[in-house]
Amino acid sequence: MITFDMLTIFPEIFTSYFQESIINRAQKKKLIKINTHNLRDYAKPGNRHRQVDDRPYGGGPGMILMVEPIAKALQKIKKAKKQKSRIIMLTPAGKQFDQKMAERLSSYDQIILLCGRYEGFDARVEKLVDEKISIGPYVLSGGELPAMILTEAVARHIPGVVGHPDALVEETFSKGRDYVEYPQYTRPEKFKGQKVPKVLLSGNHAEIGKWRQNKSKKR
Repeated sequence: MITFDMLTIFPEIFTSYFQESIINRAQKKKLIKINTHNLRDYAKPGNRHRQVDDRPYGGGPGMILMVEPIAKALQKIKKAKKQKSRIIMLTPAGKQFDQKMAERLSSYDQIILLCGRYEGFDARVEKLVDEKISIGPYVLSGGELPAMILTEAVARHIPGVVGHPDALVEETFSKGRDYVEYPQYTRPEKFKGQKVPKVLLSGNHAEIGKWRQNKSKKR
């Protein structure tokens, strides 16, 4: 079982998404566990506003997430040393996430995801993480959406999370970055002049396999 720990200032964002579909079923089957941690719970004692951000040294727009509450949270959240843990900062400056990374991360016992906000993290936070990951070459308001994307992509590689055991074998990117899954069809056989390719109705699995391989290459 993998434990996903989300460190965020907006823990409620995760509630709805993780209570639906395969992620919800995976939690009920105890294949994965998802915890959300409010970074404000680790603010300095006595801070009435539970402040975890401050203005940047040297000036500039916006606010920066402070290193102290993050360090304190990670110290409490991270499991015992015998557990295989990975601390990930979600940032546009990270390495772009892909299927191979999802498969690699599925071998860990615990994944801690730091969700940024405002103008990002104090640079010293980088010394506390194992790697930095981006979900694409664009900027979002925070790391919560990237955390949900990474969690689902990784969870799908855990045996039992995806219903059919062969579901991942022919999936897009499953055989490499240049692999795209072939087109698929279901009932009705005819729809507004469009027909299901005859080969798929033939029952000839060898020919169907060739057709699918050819269509995948063209895509």
